Amino acid sequence: MTEFIVTLPSRGDGARGDWGPPPAPPPPFVTDLRNGAYGPFDHLAQVGRAAEIVGFDGALAPFDPGGEESVVVTSGLLRASRWLRGVAGLHPGVATPVYAAKVSASLQRFSGGRLDWRLSVDLDPSVARAQGDFVEGIDRYARADEFLTIAKGVWGEDSYTYEGRFFQVLAGGFQEPLSSRPFPRVHLTGTSEAALDLSARHADVHVFDLGDDLDALIADLGARASDAGRTVAYGLTLPVLAREDGEEAAAEAVRRASAGTPPAGLVGSYADVADVIGGFAARGVTTFVLEAAPYVEETYRLGEHLLPLLATPDTAAAPDTIRGHAHVH
Repeated sequence: MTEFIVTLPSRGDGARGDWGPPPAPPPPFVTDLRNGAYGPFDHLAQVGRAAEIVGFDGALAPFDPGGEESVVVTSGLLRASRWLRGVAGLHPGVATPVYAAKVSASLQRFSGGRLDWRLSVDLDPSVARAQGDFVEGIDRYARADEFLTIAKGVWGEDSYTYEGRFFQVLAGGFQEPLSSRPFPRVHLTGTSEAALDLSARHADVHVFDLGDDLDALIADLGARASDAGRTVAYGLTLPVLAREDGEEAAAEAVRRASAGTPPAGLVGSYADVADVIGGFAARGVTTFVLEAAPYVEETYRLGEHLLPLLATPDTAAAPDTIRGHAHVH
């Protein structure tokens, strides 16, 4: 089953004013002294609400050391929605696996099991060190493996012990009611040998980027997962700029480029973008993580005009072709 996930703006939405220093205090003659009546979390809630109204399956709060805390954002999203899945970005060096699992068990309980994890394993070294993380190279993947092993272990056993290089647990584990909900689905990324091996052991969804050698990577990861006795679903991150026709989309891309905004990865009409996505689906991709700004407006646009085209079977292109005129930047 194909699912569509929208990305949340952890650092705000351009010039909207929802991120940055607090507003200046009102002048003395203003009697209503309530500052910040509309803040960044109100805006994030609007994006999440838009995603649920128009039929997205989930929303991703990326792990972003310079933005809002992803688990907090996801918890607010889950609390304010009834059907939307929340995908929380996590970094294995920021919290212990037991604490991450405990927080997630509570989130699963009050959201009805709608929480996913997306691990960020590789960070820029300077960013990682600023988070107190000095693990480097292949050890990052070894630590992520331990992190996921322990998190799943304490979730599923009421007396769990593990002794590893990076984490140790002695007679830990959750009992009812914390263990009553399923463990979060795990989303992983990357194309290195270590990344693919980690996904083969732990991922429920492996998310590739536009421009990756998709067919070769899917075949490679599928074989590794099969050797581990598992199956992995495949995802794709797609920055999208879609409009009624290709000319309108191209003109908007030019306007944004002139204003200094990086172009979207996939630009074209709704029909052509749907056609390209259908082609990716025919090649085995089942999870699409869409990025589109400004977030509230574009979430409504994509939900109202693009998603209905993807709900019909005739949008799927043949695996080796992409019809239409949507183009990739």
